[in-house]
Amino acid sequence: MNRAYRRWAQAGGWLAVVLMVGRSAEAQWLKHPTAGVPRTKAGAVNLTAPTPRAIDGKPDFSGMWRPGNPLPCPPDISSADGDCIEKDPLSAWAINIGFDLKGGLPYQSWAADLVKKRSADNSKDDPHARCLPANVPRGYTLPHITKIVQVPGLVALLNEFNASYRQIFTDGRPLPEDPQPSWNGYSTATWQGDSLVVQTSGFRDDLWLDMSGSPLTSGGKMTERIRRPNYGSLEIELTVDDPKAYTKPWTVLLKEHIALDTELLDEICLENERSVQHMIGK
Repeated sequence: MNRAYRRWAQAGGWLAVVLMVGRSAEAQWLKHPTAGVPRTKAGAVNLTAPTPRAIDGKPDFSGMWRPGNPLPCPPDISSADGDCIEKDPLSAWAINIGFDLKGGLPYQSWAADLVKKRSADNSKDDPHARCLPANVPRGYTLPHITKIVQVPGLVALLNEFNASYRQIFTDGRPLPEDPQPSWNGYSTATWQGDSLVVQTSGFRDDLWLDMSGSPLTSGGKMTERIRRPNYGSLEIELTVDDPKAYTKPWTVLLKEHIALDTELLDEICLENERSVQHMIGK
């Protein structure tokens, strides 16, 4: 873990930060040139180039992506420092997905108490810190690369963490009426203009949305409006509607940045894992 992460972990008291960001997305050592990268006349990558389009004319989300919205450098580490967090993006939404919502997340009273308990306990029971799946929306916020493969009828999200995957069906099928509860739920989507509108339900009853322990229950539903405003970025407007845990639906805007000249390499969390035995909280 680099020095910048350590400062954030010490300041916030999140043991999970220490455990989950041990290897940077920048540490990918598979090098392969990305095909079709738009460039300026001077030869630099043009991240603001027009959105790529699929054969059907819809925006093409295909590519390698890492979390946007990075935390700033801690006050005592300059952005020029080679150990700065800006080179090792941990999304602010990873720690507290509602950190920029006025008044914070609208927890039900039991959920607010649970988050306080989890945070006070250094988030030692965070499923992701214990090498369990990331689930939605943590696939967008934790510091792992996601590869999106977009084909007719399906958008597949392949994540390097534990070689995991998520499927978003775009073939017109309905959501299941009685889905088997799972980490990612079951997702179907339709296009509304240049936005892919994804509906997801069928979650497990014990999920964490962030390192603070914000809960998601089996009664929760999510809506994602995914856009690619230009070549280099994705925007995900995420709405969570979970009346068991929250007093009203809430919405956050997540961002992804393109990762160039690399490929996925599986990151198996339990391989030589020795952290859980030390996760004792306070």
